[in-house]
Amino acid sequence: MNTRQRNATRLRVFYFRGFDIVGVGAVAAVAVAGLIPGSLMSARLADTAPFGIGALAILCLMRSLGLYRFKKGHGLARHLACVAGAVAAGGVLTAILGFALHGAATHWLSYARWGGATLALLLALHTAWSLLVADWRRSGVLTPNIAVVGATRYAQRLILEALQRRDLNVLGVFDDRLARSPDAVEGVPVLGEADALLNHRLTPYIDRIVLAIDPKAEARVRDLTARLGALPIPLTLLVDPKAAEQRNAALENLAQAPLAPLEGPADPDRRAFNKRLQDMALASAGLLLLSPVLLLIAALVRLDSPGPALFRQRRHGFNQEEIVVWKFRTMRHESADATAARQVTADDDRITRIGRFLRVSSLDELPQLLNVLRGEMSLVGPRPHAIGMKTGETESARLVADYAHRHRIKPGMTGWAAIKGSRGPMHTAAEVRRRVQLDIDYIERQSFWLDLWVIAVTIPVLLGDRISVR
Repeated sequence: MNTRQRNATRLRVFYFRGFDIVGVGAVAAVAVAGLIPGSLMSARLADTAPFGIGALAILCLMRSLGLYRFKKGHGLARHLACVAGAVAAGGVLTAILGFALHGAATHWLSYARWGGATLALLLALHTAWSLLVADWRRSGVLTPNIAVVGATRYAQRLILEALQRRDLNVLGVFDDRLARSPDAVEGVPVLGEADALLNHRLTPYIDRIVLAIDPKAEARVRDLTARLGALPIPLTLLVDPKAAEQRNAALENLAQAPLAPLEGPADPDRRAFNKRLQDMALASAGLLLLSPVLLLIAALVRLDSPGPALFRQRRHGFNQEEIVVWKFRTMRHESADATAARQVTADDDRITRIGRFLRVSSLDELPQLLNVLRGEMSLVGPRPHAIGMKTGETESARLVADYAHRHRIKPGMTGWAAIKGSRGPMHTAAEVRRRVQLDIDYIERQSFWLDLWVIAVTIPVLLGDRISVR
């Protein structure tokens, strides 16, 4: 599994918590319904408050106790005991509030039934969650993949201990000093210089890069950090500790691959999960509503020129991952340019009649809704560029030092650059630099509301664009 797929697994903890919230809320609603003769809408605040506050207290306690982290080494019995403790605390709070509100008429039996049902539900759910996470760990989904920079004694010691622990996968070693580097370090191959990580075929599978060089070489550390900082992969400087206990602690930090944390206002995992929910909801609705339009366009493309209605092209996705992007075919089938070696120009003779309309209106991009549902793309993000795409005679990625920054987030059907006028082919280095800068601006500012705004203005902006050539 590549990094994008592994991150998607980590984010499933948000679904766990969502099921808990729905389940606990449903049990509380049933408990309130058992107290009143009419509908829930006629329930008094004094009847609903103890159950509502008790349910909220249970959910807050479970979050604050870290019961959605499923840390390695925490057994199932310990986890379920903590869940039971949270339910017990919520039950006590419910009973106290009920007694304060009702006195001698307190519904003790209803509170006991509610507490028992909530406990049984959460124990069943968290048993399932714990077993699922344990299965992920056994299959290696939560075992971090690392690449080591520096074929040094630090790297050798790290690899030897990782082999003994079996909770780290070392995929390869990279070193700028290849002339004096061995072919392999403890069986792990030396795959090239540090810059090779920017576009290596292993990069999409790497979770962390470890700099295994002497930390006293400050200039080299700064240089490597600056060069590799373009990648959406965390960097760790391995300081070689002397004591075995310190070495184990350092490796434990590298090996920890918990599920996504739920706390923190600016948590990137929470933002990624919200973005994924937004993509799934809007892309599903879009496919359903636009299905007649998609079928009509497919028929028109087939009638306009021989060949398939859809065109597939390999492009860069998140963290240099290669993805296959779907579009409606806009060029003659025999002239299709899968690598974008020749960028489109005005009055390009390869474009069909219906293709020209599709490109101007950007309707040719609609099949990428399938890429969004598959999790390879997002509705909003940097536009995915074809692998090997050239600007003039030079590969576009080589024209801008920060080009790889575009891949710190999943590519999008539309994006900040597209609505700011940078869309379509790029014929000069200045155009590449502007596109990359706009993409980086978006990545640094990305939010749920910014994405909604970009989606809302995309259609009027693109339809009103008479300058960009597509």
